[in-house]
Formats: sequence, C-alpha cells, structure tokens
Amino acid sequence: MLMKPFSPDRRFLSHAKAKNAALVNQLATPGLGSLIAGRWLAGTGQLFLSVTGCVMVIIYIWQWDVRAYGEVTEHVEPMPHGWLGGLGAIFFIAAWLWALATSISLLRQAKMAEPKNNKNVPPKL
Repeated sequence: MLMKPFSPDRRFLSHAKAKNAALVNQLATPGLGSLIAGRWLAGTGQLFLSVTGCVMVIIYIWQWDVRAYGEVTEHVEPMPHGWLGGLGAIFFIAAWLWALATSISLLRQAKMAEPKNNKNVPPKL
C-alpha cells in the first residue's frame, strides 16, 4: 500500500514523525511541520503568518539599504516605515508560537497513540 507524503490520517502519528514535524516547525519554517503532520488548517495559517512576517521584515531592511545607498550617492531617500518591520516581526513570532503549540500537541498525540508495553508479558522470540 502506497502512502501519500501528506497523509490526512490523524488516527496514528508515530513519535518519529511528530518529532520531525516539531523540529521543522521550530527550527526551519513555522507551519511546514504542521503540514507534514497533517494539520492542514493550522499549518496553512502558520505558514501564511510566517511568510508574510518574513517578507515584511525583508522589505523593511531593503528600505534601510535604499536609504543608505541614497546617503552615499547624495540622493535623499525617505525614512523606512518602522511599523513594517515591527509588524512583520510580530507576525513571525506569532506564527512561531502557534507552531510551538501545535508541535507540543503533536508530540502529546504521538505519545498517547504509541502502544503501551506491558512489562508482565515476555518479549516474543
């Protein structure tokens, strides 16, 4: 049986898959790990917030670069919009915190879904 990479089956989530999704959420791109784990709504929202915030911060930095270049060439540029960088950072941090909550939820779900080892039963040979 072939399995889709983004399987919507949420009944069983292995500990390895939950751990990998949490690592991607926290260390790579907020939302991408949630999508990998099958949390479509949360993952899409987190990814949208993180990409939007990142683009806003990049535009803010680019505005500072244009201003610095204008000072060198004696062409006065307007000051960058400070709210753009601040709001972008808030969006990205909100996406990261939302991804953190989803990652914790994924790890708890995987822990509850793993089979309980009964210590009274000897292992199969």
